[in-house]
Amino acid sequence: MNVREEVKIMLTSKCMTIKELARRMTELTGKNYSQSLISHKLADESLRYSEMKLICKILGYRIYIDFDEIRLGK
Repeated sequence: MNVREEVKIMLTSKCMTIKELARRMTELTGKNYSQSLISHKLADESLRYSEMKLICKILGYRIYIDFDEIRLGK
């Protein structure tokens, strides 16, 4: 699953549109986020980690990173 699909699932579970998400992101950051900007970032997979953290905060989710010890050579 890619970032776009994950964000869409999170939005759907909270009955929120990308337009509403953009409005809330703009309110919290003071940076102008539009529906088209977020859609473009999701489609291109160019969303910054800080933006994903903000999206998760707005939607009530947390990001967990679990490093696979085998891939890290341990």
